[in-house]
Amino acid sequence: MSHQYGLILAGGRGTRFWPRSRRARAKQVLKFFGERTLIQQTVDRLRPVLPPERIWILTNDHLRAEIVKQLPEVPKRQILAEPVQRNTAPAIGLAAHILQSLDPDALMGVFPADHVIAKPREYARLLKPAFQSAAQGNIVVLGIQPRWAETGYGYIEFPEGVQPGARSAQRVVSFREKPDASTAEQFLAAGNFYWNAGMFFWKTSVLLDSLRRFLPKTAHLLAGLPPFSSRKFSESLAGVFPKCDNISIDYAVLERASNVTGIPAGDIGWNDVGSWNAVYELHKRDAQGNALRSASIIEASSGNYIDAEGKLVALLGVKDLIVVDTPDALLIADRSRAQEVGELVKRLEKAGREDLL
Repeated sequence: MSHQYGLILAGGRGTRFWPRSRRARAKQVLKFFGERTLIQQTVDRLRPVLPPERIWILTNDHLRAEIVKQLPEVPKRQILAEPVQRNTAPAIGLAAHILQSLDPDALMGVFPADHVIAKPREYARLLKPAFQSAAQGNIVVLGIQPRWAETGYGYIEFPEGVQPGARSAQRVVSFREKPDASTAEQFLAAGNFYWNAGMFFWKTSVLLDSLRRFLPKTAHLLAGLPPFSSRKFSESLAGVFPKCDNISIDYAVLERASNVTGIPAGDIGWNDVGSWNAVYELHKRDAQGNALRSASIIEASSGNYIDAEGKLVALLGVKDLIVVDTPDALLIADRSRAQEVGELVKRLEKAGREDLL
Protein backbone atom coordinates (compact mmCIF):
# COMPACT_ATOMS: atom_id res chain seq x y z
CA MET A 1 0.00 0.00 0.00
CA SER A 2 2.97 2.33 0.46
CA HIS A 3 3.15 2.72 -3.34
CA GLN A 4 -0.52 3.71 -3.72
CA TYR A 5 -1.33 7.37 -4.32
CA GLY A 6 -4.46 9.36 -5.06
CA LEU A 7 -4.84 12.28 -7.44
CA ILE A 8 -7.89 14.46 -6.88
CA LEU A 9 -8.84 16.61 -9.86
CA ALA A 10 -10.19 19.89 -8.51
CA GLY A 11 -9.72 22.45 -11.26
CA GLY A 12 -13.29 22.81 -12.52
CA ARG A 13 -15.33 26.00 -12.19
CA GLY A 14 -18.74 24.45 -11.55
CA THR A 15 -20.53 26.99 -13.75
CA ARG A 16 -23.83 25.10 -13.54
CA PHE A 17 -23.88 25.99 -9.83
CA TRP A 18 -23.78 29.74 -10.36
CA PRO A 19 -24.37 32.01 -8.49
CA ARG A 20 -23.13 29.96 -5.51
CA SER A 21 -20.13 28.63 -7.44
CA ARG A 22 -17.57 31.24 -8.51
CA ARG A 23 -13.96 31.10 -9.69
CA ALA A 24 -12.59 31.51 -6.17
CA ARG A 25 -15.38 29.50 -4.48
CA ALA A 26 -16.17 26.77 -6.98
CA LYS A 27 -18.45 23.80 -6.51
CA GLN A 28 -15.81 21.48 -5.02
CA VAL A 29 -15.09 23.78 -2.06
CA LEU A 30 -18.76 24.39 -1.20
CA LYS A 31 -20.99 22.68 1.36
CA PHE A 32 -24.03 21.14 -0.26
CA PHE A 33 -24.54 18.20 2.11
CA GLY A 34 -23.57 18.44 5.77
CA GLU A 35 -20.70 20.34 7.35
CA ARG A 36 -17.94 19.14 5.00
CA THR A 37 -17.32 20.48 1.51
CA LEU A 38 -17.32 18.18 -1.50
CA ILE A 39 -13.52 18.02 -1.68
CA GLN A 40 -13.27 17.39 2.07
CA GLN A 41 -15.73 14.51 1.68
CA THR A 42 -13.62 13.14 -1.17
CA VAL A 43 -10.54 13.02 1.05
CA ASP A 44 -12.57 11.56 3.93
CA ARG A 45 -13.83 8.56 1.96
CA LEU A 46 -10.35 7.77 0.61
CA ARG A 47 -8.83 7.55 4.11
CA PRO A 48 -9.39 3.77 4.55
CA VAL A 49 -7.07 3.21 1.59
CA LEU A 50 -5.10 6.43 1.08
CA PRO A 51 -3.84 8.56 3.98
CA PRO A 52 -3.69 12.31 3.31
CA GLU A 53 0.10 12.30 2.98
CA ARG A 54 -0.27 10.18 -0.17
CA ILE A 55 -2.94 12.36 -1.76
CA TRP A 56 -2.13 14.94 -4.43
CA ILE A 57 -4.51 17.59 -5.71
CA LEU A 58 -4.51 19.47 -9.00
CA THR A 59 -6.53 22.68 -9.03
CA ASN A 60 -6.12 26.26 -10.32
CA ASP A 61 -4.72 29.53 -8.99
CA HIS A 62 -8.18 30.80 -8.02
CA LEU A 63 -8.91 27.82 -5.74
CA ARG A 64 -5.56 26.67 -4.41
CA ALA A 65 -5.48 28.87 -1.31
CA GLU A 66 -9.00 27.81 -0.29
CA ILE A 67 -8.21 24.10 -0.80
CA VAL A 68 -5.01 24.43 1.25
CA LYS A 69 -7.13 26.01 4.00
CA GLN A 70 -9.80 23.31 3.86
CA LEU A 71 -7.35 20.37 3.77
CA PRO A 72 -4.58 21.08 6.31
CA GLU A 73 -3.94 17.33 6.56
CA VAL A 74 -2.74 17.19 2.94
CA PRO A 75 0.87 18.42 2.55
CA LYS A 76 0.78 21.89 1.02
CA ARG A 77 3.39 21.05 -1.62
CA GLN A 78 1.05 18.34 -2.92
CA ILE A 79 -1.72 20.82 -3.75
CA LEU A 80 -0.73 22.15 -7.17
CA ALA A 81 -2.25 24.80 -9.41
CA GLU A 82 -2.23 24.21 -13.16
CA PRO A 83 -0.95 27.26 -15.06
CA VAL A 84 -3.91 26.92 -17.47
CA GLN A 85 -6.71 24.41 -17.98
CA ARG A 86 -5.76 21.71 -20.46
CA ASN A 87 -8.36 19.02 -19.72
CA THR A 88 -7.66 15.78 -17.89
CA ALA A 89 -4.99 14.09 -20.02
CA PRO A 90 -2.23 16.67 -19.43
CA ALA A 91 -3.29 17.11 -15.79
CA ILE A 92 -3.10 13.40 -15.06
CA GLY A 93 0.10 13.11 -17.10
CA LEU A 94 1.68 15.86 -15.01
CA ALA A 95 0.80 14.11 -11.75
CA ALA A 96 2.05 10.78 -13.10
CA HIS A 97 5.34 12.42 -14.12
CA ILE A 98 5.81 13.86 -10.62
CA LEU A 99 4.90 10.62 -8.82
CA GLN A 100 7.05 8.49 -11.11
CA SER A 101 10.05 10.70 -10.31
CA LEU A 102 9.42 10.31 -6.57
CA ASP A 103 8.44 6.61 -6.57
CA PRO A 104 9.17 4.47 -9.68
CA ASP A 105 6.72 1.84 -8.36
CA ALA A 106 3.86 4.28 -7.86
CA LEU A 107 0.26 3.22 -8.41
CA MET A 108 -2.12 6.10 -8.95
CA GLY A 109 -5.88 6.41 -8.53
CA VAL A 110 -7.63 9.40 -10.08
CA PHE A 111 -10.71 10.83 -8.37
CA PRO A 112 -13.03 13.78 -9.12
CA ALA A 113 -13.24 16.32 -6.29
CA ASP A 114 -16.96 17.04 -6.56
CA HIS A 115 -18.90 13.78 -6.54
CA VAL A 116 -21.09 12.35 -3.80
CA ILE A 117 -20.90 8.72 -2.67
CA ALA A 118 -23.55 7.93 -0.09
CA LYS A 119 -22.13 4.49 0.79
CA PRO A 120 -18.43 5.12 1.46
CA ARG A 121 -17.75 1.71 3.02
CA GLU A 122 -18.99 -0.14 -0.05
CA TYR A 123 -16.98 2.26 -2.19
CA ALA A 124 -13.76 1.70 -0.21
CA ARG A 125 -14.07 -2.05 -0.77
CA LEU A 126 -13.83 -1.50 -4.52
CA LEU A 127 -10.55 0.38 -4.34
CA LYS A 128 -8.45 -2.62 -3.31
CA PRO A 129 -9.26 -4.77 -6.40
CA ALA A 130 -8.88 -1.67 -8.57
CA PHE A 131 -5.34 -1.05 -7.32
CA GLN A 132 -4.59 -4.79 -7.54
CA SER A 133 -5.53 -4.88 -11.21
CA ALA A 134 -3.50 -1.72 -11.82
CA ALA A 135 -0.47 -3.36 -10.17
CA GLN A 136 -0.67 -6.07 -12.85
CA GLY A 137 -0.14 -3.46 -15.57
CA ASN A 138 -3.76 -2.77 -16.46
CA ILE A 139 -5.57 0.50 -16.92
CA VAL A 140 -8.59 0.26 -14.62
CA VAL A 141 -11.86 2.21 -14.68
CA LEU A 142 -14.71 2.27 -12.21
CA GLY A 143 -18.16 1.64 -13.67
CA ILE A 144 -21.41 2.52 -11.89
CA GLN A 145 -24.44 0.26 -12.40
CA PRO A 146 -26.99 2.56 -14.09
CA ARG A 147 -30.16 3.34 -12.18
CA TRP A 148 -31.94 4.93 -15.13
CA ALA A 149 -31.38 5.51 -18.87
CA GLU A 150 -29.07 8.50 -18.54
CA THR A 151 -28.08 10.36 -21.73
CA GLY A 152 -25.60 12.70 -20.05
CA TYR A 153 -22.94 10.08 -19.16
CA GLY A 154 -20.52 8.01 -21.16
CA TYR A 155 -20.86 4.24 -20.76
CA ILE A 156 -18.47 1.33 -20.23
CA GLU A 157 -19.38 -1.94 -21.96
CA PHE A 158 -18.47 -5.05 -19.97
CA PRO A 159 -18.84 -8.68 -21.16
CA GLU A 160 -22.36 -10.06 -21.00
CA GLY A 161 -23.33 -11.53 -17.66
CA VAL A 162 -21.14 -9.23 -15.58
CA GLN A 163 -22.33 -8.95 -12.00
CA PRO A 164 -22.42 -5.64 -10.11
CA GLY A 165 -20.21 -5.47 -7.05
CA ALA A 166 -17.63 -7.93 -8.41
CA ARG A 167 -14.48 -7.94 -6.30
CA SER A 168 -12.21 -8.44 -9.30
CA ALA A 169 -11.59 -6.37 -12.41
CA GLN A 170 -13.41 -7.38 -15.59
CA ARG A 171 -12.39 -6.89 -19.19
CA VAL A 172 -13.74 -3.71 -20.78
CA VAL A 173 -15.21 -4.40 -24.22
CA SER A 174 -15.62 -0.79 -25.30
CA PHE A 175 -16.38 2.77 -24.29
CA ARG A 176 -19.56 4.39 -25.56
CA GLU A 177 -20.14 8.11 -25.85
CA LYS A 178 -23.20 9.83 -24.39
CA PRO A 179 -26.12 8.04 -26.05
CA ASP A 180 -29.45 9.28 -27.29
CA ALA A 181 -32.53 8.32 -25.28
CA SER A 182 -33.37 5.10 -27.15
CA THR A 183 -29.76 3.86 -27.02
CA ALA A 184 -29.59 4.63 -23.31
CA GLU A 185 -32.71 2.50 -22.81
CA GLN A 186 -31.01 -0.35 -24.69
CA PHE A 187 -27.90 -0.01 -22.52
CA LEU A 188 -29.99 -0.12 -19.35
CA ALA A 189 -31.90 -3.20 -20.50
CA ALA A 190 -28.76 -5.06 -21.58
CA GLY A 191 -27.33 -5.05 -18.06
CA ASN A 192 -23.64 -4.98 -19.06
CA PHE A 193 -23.32 -1.23 -19.73
CA TYR A 194 -22.18 0.89 -16.78
CA TRP A 195 -21.79 4.62 -16.30
CA ASN A 196 -18.24 5.93 -16.59
CA ALA A 197 -17.60 7.53 -13.19
CA GLY A 198 -14.35 9.23 -14.20
CA MET A 199 -12.25 7.27 -11.68
CA PHE A 200 -9.14 5.52 -13.00
CA PHE A 201 -6.23 3.46 -11.66
CA TRP A 202 -2.83 2.58 -13.16
CA LYS A 203 0.87 2.36 -12.61
CA THR A 204 2.38 5.74 -13.33
CA SER A 205 4.82 3.97 -15.65
CA VAL A 206 1.92 2.43 -17.61
CA LEU A 207 0.14 5.76 -17.94
CA LEU A 208 3.29 7.55 -19.09
CA ASP A 209 3.98 4.78 -21.63
CA SER A 210 0.43 5.23 -22.95
CA LEU A 211 0.92 8.98 -23.27
CA ARG A 212 4.14 8.46 -25.20
CA ARG A 213 2.23 6.19 -27.57
CA PHE A 214 -1.03 8.09 -27.96
CA LEU A 215 -0.16 11.68 -27.02
CA PRO A 216 3.54 12.05 -27.90
CA LYS A 217 3.61 15.85 -27.95
CA THR A 218 2.29 16.17 -24.41
CA ALA A 219 4.43 13.27 -23.19
CA HIS A 220 7.55 14.93 -24.60
CA LEU A 221 6.72 18.28 -23.02
CA LEU A 222 6.10 16.77 -19.58
CA ALA A 223 9.23 14.61 -19.79
CA GLY A 224 11.30 17.77 -20.26
CA LEU A 225 10.27 19.27 -16.92
CA PRO A 226 12.97 19.54 -14.23
CA PRO A 227 12.64 17.45 -11.04
CA PHE A 228 9.70 18.40 -8.85
CA SER A 229 12.10 19.46 -6.09
CA SER A 230 13.85 21.90 -8.41
CA ARG A 231 13.35 25.63 -7.90
CA LYS A 232 12.83 25.88 -11.64
CA PHE A 233 9.92 23.43 -11.70
CA SER A 234 7.07 25.98 -11.39
CA GLU A 235 8.62 28.36 -13.90
CA SER A 236 9.22 25.57 -16.38
CA LEU A 237 5.69 24.20 -15.91
CA ALA A 238 4.22 27.63 -16.65
CA GLY A 239 6.00 27.63 -19.99
CA VAL A 240 5.35 24.00 -20.92
CA PHE A 241 1.81 23.25 -19.77
CA PRO A 242 -0.03 25.67 -22.10
CA LYS A 243 1.56 23.86 -25.06
CA CYS A 244 0.11 20.48 -24.04
CA ASP A 245 -2.81 18.94 -25.95
CA ASN A 246 -6.22 20.02 -24.68
CA ILE A 247 -7.88 16.60 -24.47
CA SER A 248 -9.52 14.31 -21.93
CA ILE A 249 -7.83 11.14 -20.71
CA ASP A 250 -10.81 9.16 -22.03
CA TYR A 251 -10.27 10.24 -25.64
CA ALA A 252 -6.49 10.34 -25.43
CA VAL A 253 -5.80 6.98 -23.79
CA LEU A 254 -8.67 4.87 -22.46
CA GLU A 255 -10.58 4.52 -25.72
CA ARG A 256 -7.39 3.57 -27.60
CA ALA A 257 -5.60 1.27 -25.15
CA SER A 258 -5.98 -2.51 -25.19
CA ASN A 259 -5.12 -3.25 -21.54
CA VAL A 260 -8.26 -1.74 -19.99
CA THR A 261 -10.19 -3.49 -17.23
CA GLY A 262 -13.01 -2.24 -15.04
CA ILE A 263 -14.66 -2.68 -11.67
CA PRO A 264 -18.47 -3.01 -12.10
CA ALA A 265 -19.67 -1.26 -8.95
CA GLY A 266 -23.05 -2.02 -7.44
CA ASP A 267 -25.05 0.53 -5.50
CA ILE A 268 -22.56 2.82 -3.76
CA GLY A 269 -24.84 5.85 -3.81
CA TRP A 270 -22.78 7.60 -6.50
CA ASN A 271 -23.88 10.93 -7.95
CA ASP A 272 -21.74 13.33 -9.94
CA VAL A 273 -23.84 16.27 -8.64
CA GLY A 274 -23.91 17.80 -12.10
CA SER A 275 -26.55 20.48 -11.60
CA TRP A 276 -28.80 22.20 -9.07
CA ASN A 277 -31.42 19.60 -9.90
CA ALA A 278 -29.04 16.86 -8.70
CA VAL A 279 -28.62 18.73 -5.41
CA TYR A 280 -32.42 18.90 -5.17
CA GLU A 281 -32.73 15.15 -5.74
CA LEU A 282 -30.17 14.37 -3.02
CA HIS A 283 -31.71 16.59 -0.35
CA LYS A 284 -34.51 15.75 2.04
CA ARG A 285 -37.83 17.12 0.85
CA ASP A 286 -41.10 17.99 2.54
CA ALA A 287 -44.45 16.39 1.80
CA GLN A 288 -44.87 18.64 -1.25
CA GLY A 289 -41.44 17.76 -2.62
CA ASN A 290 -39.75 21.04 -1.68
CA ALA A 291 -36.05 20.94 -0.72
CA LEU A 292 -35.54 23.86 1.65
CA ARG A 293 -32.10 25.07 2.74
CA SER A 294 -33.46 28.37 4.03
CA ALA A 295 -36.25 29.54 6.31
CA SER A 296 -39.37 29.35 4.14
CA ILE A 297 -43.11 29.85 4.08
CA ILE A 298 -44.75 27.56 1.54
CA GLU A 299 -48.28 27.82 0.20
CA ALA A 300 -49.62 25.72 -2.69
CA SER A 301 -46.09 25.15 -4.00
CA SER A 302 -44.25 21.93 -4.81
CA GLY A 303 -41.03 20.53 -6.20
CA ASN A 304 -38.92 23.59 -5.45
CA TYR A 305 -35.29 23.94 -4.35
CA ILE A 306 -34.58 26.96 -2.14
CA ASP A 307 -31.13 28.16 -1.07
CA ALA A 308 -31.15 31.72 0.27
CA GLU A 309 -28.94 31.93 3.35
CA GLY A 310 -30.04 34.50 5.89
CA LYS A 311 -33.39 35.25 4.25
CA LEU A 312 -36.94 34.09 4.62
CA VAL A 313 -38.28 32.81 1.30
CA ALA A 314 -42.04 32.81 0.70
CA LEU A 315 -43.43 30.65 -2.10
CA LEU A 316 -46.99 31.01 -3.33
CA GLY A 317 -48.45 28.91 -6.13
CA VAL A 318 -45.17 27.94 -7.83
CA LYS A 319 -43.68 24.59 -8.71
CA ASP A 320 -40.40 23.01 -9.82
CA LEU A 321 -38.24 26.10 -9.35
CA ILE A 322 -34.63 26.57 -8.33
CA VAL A 323 -34.11 29.67 -6.19
CA VAL A 324 -30.51 30.44 -5.18
CA ASP A 325 -29.76 33.79 -3.60
CA THR A 326 -26.30 35.28 -2.92
CA PRO A 327 -25.35 38.82 -1.84
CA ASP A 328 -24.82 39.99 -5.43
CA ALA A 329 -26.91 37.65 -7.61
CA LEU A 330 -30.22 35.79 -7.57
CA LEU A 331 -30.98 32.74 -9.71
CA ILE A 332 -34.57 31.69 -10.43
CA ALA A 333 -34.80 28.80 -12.87
CA ASP A 334 -37.06 25.99 -13.96
CA ARG A 335 -35.64 22.78 -12.44
CA SER A 336 -35.96 20.99 -15.77
CA ARG A 337 -33.46 23.48 -17.25
CA ALA A 338 -30.87 23.26 -14.48
CA GLN A 339 -28.22 21.99 -16.91
CA GLU A 340 -28.44 25.31 -18.77
CA VAL A 341 -27.31 27.51 -15.89
CA GLY A 342 -23.78 27.39 -17.30
CA GLU A 343 -25.05 29.24 -20.36
CA LEU A 344 -25.89 32.20 -18.14
CA VAL A 345 -22.26 32.27 -17.01
CA LYS A 346 -21.13 32.41 -20.64
CA ARG A 347 -23.37 35.45 -21.15
CA LEU A 348 -21.83 37.11 -18.11
CA GLU A 349 -18.36 36.41 -19.52
CA LYS A 350 -19.30 37.98 -22.84
CA ALA A 351 -20.66 41.00 -21.00
CA GLY A 352 -17.41 41.38 -19.09
CA ARG A 353 -19.04 40.93 -15.68
CA GLU A 354 -15.91 39.72 -13.93
CA ASP A 355 -17.44 40.76 -10.60
CA LEU A 356 -20.04 37.99 -10.99
CA LEU A 357 -17.67 35.24 -12.14
